[in-house]
Amino acid sequence: MTLFGQSAKLMAARQPDMPDNRHEVRRTLRVTDIPPGIRYILASTLFFALMNVGVKYLSHIPAHEIVFFRALVTLVVGYALIRRAGLNPWGNNKKLLLLRGASGTAALVMYFYTLQNMPLASAVTIQYLSPMFTIVIASFMLKENTRPIQWLFFLVSFAGVLMIKGFDTRVTVPELLIGMGAAVGAGFAYNFVRKLKDYDHPLVVVFYFPLVTVPVVGLYTVTHWTQPSPLDLVILLLIGLATTAAQVYMTRAYQLERAANISNFNYLGTVYAIIIGYFMFGEVVEPLGTAGIVLIILGVMLGSRFRQTGA
Repeated sequence: MTLFGQSAKLMAARQPDMPDNRHEVRRTLRVTDIPPGIRYILASTLFFALMNVGVKYLSHIPAHEIVFFRALVTLVVGYALIRRAGLNPWGNNKKLLLLRGASGTAALVMYFYTLQNMPLASAVTIQYLSPMFTIVIASFMLKENTRPIQWLFFLVSFAGVLMIKGFDTRVTVPELLIGMGAAVGAGFAYNFVRKLKDYDHPLVVVFYFPLVTVPVVGLYTVTHWTQPSPLDLVILLLIGLATTAAQVYMTRAYQLERAANISNFNYLGTVYAIIIGYFMFGEVVEPLGTAGIVLIILGVMLGSRFRQTGA
């Protein structure tokens, strides 16, 4: 056998043991293309957007009734998760749990009302004021220091609210106040959640929201009932499922990534709202109204970033 033949034979014998680097590179690129935490937060914002669409579409159903059905779905799912985890559903610090449930319920009713009565993008963006109110409320509830520059960013966001009201005639003063009330209620709810971290499991804290909502809102809903059609009932169920999925994906995202890396992706909700509002509901955001939306998001983003970094 010639020298060339021996070399060819040796190469053929070794070839099966050699890794296919091209396939390995392609596989690595596919897996690491988007980090898991970012994929989860993108899924969360999408499901929250679907929830908003469902609420907006059911404008003929009162907001409190939609909140009731949404809470009913969350109550069933939450109880199943608590049973699976072997936890006590009644919790330890019942006072704080009830306050968290009450503030969350009030915030959700007001938020759903604004979704139904305001342009979708404006309602969603005003709700994004809640992180700023969370910082302000934490300064006296949790005795956390608020940096002076954070107050400046709060004023920037508030200027955006005034621009939305001043240049969008579809937004009335009562609706604007209700929207800001929803953000304040959410701010209180977030602070109660933080106070509960030393007392109760997160699943129990989540469970108390529908546990308060269903009886409180349910009593009012029964006496002010609007009969949903079969299609409405399907959409109400989907709203509850979409909300649950959004919360699960959001929780998973914050478990996998630093908050600073993913929190800004939440503001994709405004982009979704502008696009969906235009194509589904014929809502056009005026240029100055858009500028107000940008100011709100900018103020909240900078305020939250300074809080996270302590810069």
